[in-house]
Amino acid sequence: MAPEICPNCGAEVPLKAKACPQCGSDQITGWSDDAKNDALGLPDENFDYDEYVEREFGGKRIKPRGLNWFWWLVAVLLLIAIVFVCVRW
Repeated sequence: MAPEICPNCGAEVPLKAKACPQCGSDQITGWSDDAKNDALGLPDENFDYDEYVEREFGGKRIKPRGLNWFWWLVAVLLLIAIVFVCVRW
């Protein structure tokens, strides 16, 4: 049975066609399960994710920065102000 869309070229295939009218692929050349799986664009079993990240984003890793000393100072001063207000009441 022919698929609705050719997994080889993406053209619409008539319901009982024996081959794709666009590219000529059939059960043997392009409608097998392997051809359908290849059309999905999924990575193969030996896909190396680390190598992919290295290739796409470069080898330089960005280290996350901690809070800036200024914000620590603001937090400590705010905490002191809250404690001072609570003690005064």
